[in-house]
Formats: sequence, structure tokens, C-alpha cells
Amino acid sequence: MNYHDYYAKADRPVETCVVGTGGFGQSFLAQAQRVPLMNARIAVDLTAESAAAGLKAAGVDPRSIRICDTARDAKAAWDSNDFIAVKDLALVSDLPFDVLVEATGQPQAAARHGFIALEAEKHLALVTKELDSVVGPGLKALAAERNRVVTTVDGDQPGLLIGLATWAEVMGFHIVAAGKSSEYDFVFDPSSRRLVSNERSAENVDLEGHWALGQRDVSEILTARGRAIAEFPQRAVPDLCELMVVANATGLQPDRFDLHAPLARINEVPTIFSQRGDGGILSGDRRLDVFHCLRKPDEISFAGGVFVVVRCDDAKSWDMLAQKGHIVSRTGANAMVFLPRHLLGLEAATSVLDAAIHQTSGYGYDYRPRYDLIAVATEDLPAGTVLSMGGHHHTISGVTAEFRPASPLTANAPAPFYLAADCRLATPILRGQEIRVGDLELQADSALMDLRRQQDARFFSSRS
Repeated sequence: MNYHDYYAKADRPVETCVVGTGGFGQSFLAQAQRVPLMNARIAVDLTAESAAAGLKAAGVDPRSIRICDTARDAKAAWDSNDFIAVKDLALVSDLPFDVLVEATGQPQAAARHGFIALEAEKHLALVTKELDSVVGPGLKALAAERNRVVTTVDGDQPGLLIGLATWAEVMGFHIVAAGKSSEYDFVFDPSSRRLVSNERSAENVDLEGHWALGQRDVSEILTARGRAIAEFPQRAVPDLCELMVVANATGLQPDRFDLHAPLARINEVPTIFSQRGDGGILSGDRRLDVFHCLRKPDEISFAGGVFVVVRCDDAKSWDMLAQKGHIVSRTGANAMVFLPRHLLGLEAATSVLDAAIHQTSGYGYDYRPRYDLIAVATEDLPAGTVLSMGGHHHTISGVTAEFRPASPLTANAPAPFYLAADCRLATPILRGQEIRVGDLELQADSALMDLRRQQDARFFSSRS
């Protein structure tokens, strides 16, 4: 496809507003200064000063940035063609931008921003997967009623994987598995036996004997590798959250509710993510999972990319492709097709342009709550514990996440992970127990709860 032709109907640049100038928002603002068909003149953050700093870091001339405290100031800055920095989306929601890029990572705040965007008749590019995992399908449906688009973004793994998996199905490939690599590689130096991942390291790690898969039993070598890296985290809530979004958009499903999440080298992926009868670890087809990329310091990274494992129905063609370097499983039954990158806000413009120019959403037409990402205690939690969400990955101490079939909120229903975030426990929870809605002191009048009730009514009214 020629992208110049695809977007040729645009008669002016698409105007955007970015809420959240962290990693994703920062990269979006920076690239927006270079995209001919898109402008990003408005930044919103916790303070107007931090929003201005985000614009400045993106290469905007500080002399053209206006810190605005009122809607009138913002309108004057817009009319002067200046860049605008504010602390509250409500101050700029009436300005004539087309797409709101929500990148705060904060589910409660993002819910409010979603409401504001739709009330102001804006499209919404939803980067905040924390909100998406709780109310994404309902928010998309609500926008559609107003002839507006809510979309995922191509710079993040859910959007990229939805694109790759649906491309594979349109091409007639039979999907065995689909997924992504985790955000950080596991880099092993055989000469020193040192393992490094996400600025964390361990010495004398026993991986040499478990380096090459060869003809070994897959489960055996993965178990050995898991033991060797036992002091490293082997499950990550963001990975589950992102794949849950993909499950809701595509109907792909997890093989286990907490994912297998193996430590794997790139060339092993189609072997490991095969059905057990083909020597892999899966119990069926169309399964979602994540792997931790294991490599040496001088080997290429998967770079947080996405993949599909497809069945080699045409053995002759795949034998030819294998000779050209495509990765085929050791039995020849399956092969991997992959995109070894995700560029965050640097490549999100396509989704923004699709929403504004073509009125299309990256989720597709059948985005609905097939699964919930629910909260499970990893330690005993007394009543009164505040489930504070924090850190780069927006995790909760003492709590992990797992998939569950989606259900409406009732007192006995498992609580969505990011609905439970920052709530206080009304009852004690034992290690290994699901945290249920009735266990939480919820904010009954929050925007997030309002959106979830609307989603439940829309998709589960016959079951409630």
C-alpha cells in the first residue's frame, strides 16, 4: 500500500491534543513535529509546567509555548498559532482539535478524559491500556453512537498485534499462536555467566546447558531456564493487560490465565508456541502469549515486537521460505511471521490519521468484553490495605493479574485489576485469592465506574 495515496484525501493536517507527556506522550509530541499531515500543539499534564517541559523536550521552541490557566488564555494562544500547555483537559476541550491522544496510564483520570473527549465530539486514541482493559469496548461503542472513533494505536503492542493477526487471517493463514515479546530482553553473556534484564543483573547464572533447544523436550528446557532466572520476575501485569486488549478485539485466547511467558530465543518461538502434539506447550490453536527474549549481547533483539505462529499448510512454500531465512519450527509444522519493533509514539500517527481521515478504529468492528484482567493476591492482604498503583509498569504491591472470562460487575465477581487500583480493601484477602468487587471500597461516582456500568449494561444486560 502506498501511504501517500491512502491519506491523500486529507485536506488539512489533523490536529491533536496529548494528555500525558511521559514516555509515550513525549515520543508522540516529538514525532508530530515531523509528520506533515498532523499537528500536536496542545499538551496536558499534571501541571502546566510539566506539559510545557514535554513540549520543549519534543523540540518545540520555548518562545512559542504558552502556559495557560484559563480556557480564554488557551483560545488566545490557539488563535496566535502558539503551542499550549495546561493542567486540565477541560481548559482546552473546546478548541478545534480532532483527536485526543490519552497517554496518562492512569485509569481514573483517563476515564474522565474519555468522557470529556466524547462530550466535545473528539476522536480518542487510547494509549492508556489500563483504562482500555476495564472499559475499552464500552467506550468505543459509546463513541460510535456519537459518530466518533476510539482507536488503539500502532505504536503500542496491542495495536500492532491486532494488525498482524488480522492480516494473517485475511491472507488465509491458520493461526496457531500470536503474541509479543516482553518489554525487556534477558541478555546472557556465556563468557561471564552474567544475565542482565531491565538494569537488573545476576552472576553465575546456569544457562549454558540450557541454551540450545536442539531436540530436547520443550517443557523440560523451559522449566530449567525458569529455575535459572528464578530471582527475576517472570510475569508482568502490562503484558497480560496488553494481550487482554488483543483478545477482546480478535477472539484469540490465552492458553492459561496467567500466560506461559517462557524464556525463549527468537528462533525457538514457532517450536515453543506449537500445540503439544507438535512438540510445543499449547493445548489448542489461536492462543495468545508472551515470551521473554533470551539473547547474547551481540545478538539481535525482538525489540518488544509482535508475532504470529502460523501453520505450514503448504510445506513446499514454507521449505522455500525457510531457505530464505524465515523461522520454521523444528518439525516443520509451523512458522513465525513477526514485526521486531514497537516504536511507541513515533509510529502512532497512522492510527490518529485513520481515525480522523477514514473514521476507522484499530480495534475493528467486533471489539467486545470477552475477557477481564482481574486482580489476584500474591500475599495475605489485611482489611484496610490500599491497593496503591505505582511504578513504571503501574503495578500493585502484593497483587498480580490474570485473565478471566468477562462478566458484569457484581459483588461476587472478580474485580478488574485497574478498577481495584488505588482502592481500599474492605475485607482481608488471602494469598492466591481473587479480589472480588465486594472486597473493595469503590468510588461509586467515578467516571471509571460509570463507564464500566454502561459497558456492562450494553454487553451483559441479558445476564444481569
